[in-house]
Amino acid sequence: MSRSLVAVLIGTFTLRFSTGITGGLLVYYLANLPAHGGPSVDPLALGILAATFYAAELILATPFGLLSDRFGHHRLMQVGPIFGIVAVVVTWSTTNLVLLGGTRVLEGSSTAVSVPSILGFIALATAGDEQLRGRIAARFEAATIAGLGAGFVVAGPLWAVLGPVGFLLNAGIYAISFSIYRFGVEEPPHATAARASHPGISRYGAILRSSNIWLLAPTWIAVNATLSLYTSQTLFQLVKEPNPKFANQMLMGGFDPVEVSAGLLLGLAVFFGGLLFWGNRFRRFRRTTIILFGIVGGAVLVACAFLLNHSTGLPLAVQGAEVAGLGIGLFVLAGATPAALGLLADVTESFPNDRGAIMGLYSVFLGVGQIAGSLIGGGAAEVRGLDGVFVATVVFLVVALVPLLHLRSVEHLVGADPAAGAEDRSKMSAAGGSEGEAGP
Repeated sequence: MSRSLVAVLIGTFTLRFSTGITGGLLVYYLANLPAHGGPSVDPLALGILAATFYAAELILATPFGLLSDRFGHHRLMQVGPIFGIVAVVVTWSTTNLVLLGGTRVLEGSSTAVSVPSILGFIALATAGDEQLRGRIAARFEAATIAGLGAGFVVAGPLWAVLGPVGFLLNAGIYAISFSIYRFGVEEPPHATAARASHPGISRYGAILRSSNIWLLAPTWIAVNATLSLYTSQTLFQLVKEPNPKFANQMLMGGFDPVEVSAGLLLGLAVFFGGLLFWGNRFRRFRRTTIILFGIVGGAVLVACAFLLNHSTGLPLAVQGAEVAGLGIGLFVLAGATPAALGLLADVTESFPNDRGAIMGLYSVFLGVGQIAGSLIGGGAAEVRGLDGVFVATVVFLVVALVPLLHLRSVEHLVGADPAAGAEDRSKMSAAGGSEGEAGP
């Protein structure tokens, strides 16, 4: 693994760490805004501010991806921390809700410019090396999740000690990310020639017409929606005041935040283990095979979680077995994320000068999945509690499975030259069959 790839992964962790800190500090700041001379903030306003971040990321990821193809992945990845620095300094200096909304746009822009350029760089640096691509994809996902999680954990003590001044300290962490990208990353020599020959935004139409991207989209969106159910709505149901309507569900409101944090830490450890394990299996298994395993793992997870939720009065050994099954399902499900990311990186081989634009779709798929999971999961939980969340999980897994079955039949064409791919498809159609990639 080259020094530049290591630096990119470290920079990803520190950048996401800053994002997590900002998100946590902002919640505490808004909850206490009147004490700092600002207006009272209701849940609707908080929701709008949160949605502003994701909206900015969704809308701007693709344009910034195009810019990274045109001006260089290394150059654009340095812009993200600068947006973050401005956002946290302005947040520290104001209690105006409109300006705070603007800082959410800047924070979303920071992610929107960073992720496509970082992933475009990774796709370029790992071209032709499946094993390395699998390892880096898994480590990118691990750095992202670990950074965000650690940032949210640190935000509480940081607020207790420094209050709003914590935003200024976070500006220094953003500056560290900038320094890592600026001085620790070197752009590959052949990247300059690729930029010089880039045809501009007109090329993006051909990218969007690629059937492989749209075959992958619903699968990845559904997987992300599934994961979002267990990082937001499920945690909320575990700690909120128990609803008498769901008294038969053992997990509803039965835990305090410390217990939930301990369980979340254990779950993250299992998830990270799954990321690393499956990220090292790219050479042995097809991408779609690993995603298929992940969907099956998700089904095991939801089945064990449902049984655990209705295990009141059962022996401790039975409940322990259900928890173990839940962990096994999560471990296998984790493989779907680096496999999907690797498959998207494979698509860039058909468009080697447009890697940033294509990898920018990562943020789009992630954001749509998170929003869908939050909205659908919230409605399902309102109707059936955690059982509703489990039903929503099954629906998302089915949605992920259907297009995956067709994607497997054309996976050997992903990353091929578009013209050659069209000729191959024409030959296969004339022969009345298809040729799959070797391997499981």
